[in-house]
Amino acid sequence: MEHTERIMKILEERNITGYRLSKEIGISKSLPGKWKAYPSSKISSDILVSIADYLDCSVDYLLGRTDNPKMNQ
Repeated sequence: MEHTERIMKILEERNITGYRLSKEIGISKSLPGKWKAYPSSKISSDILVSIADYLDCSVDYLLGRTDNPKMNQ
């Protein structure tokens, strides 16, 4: 699973819109739509960290390097 797919899945599970995410972390409102349309899209590290912080999970989880969403565990 691509990291963008994992992000979109988490947003869906938590009932968070891409628009809300973009407003909360200060990114372009079109980015989440791009990720959905193009799952292999790259996300800059600073945006990835902001998303992880907002979703209260680790960057490793978003990248699919672990199945444990919690940070430092």
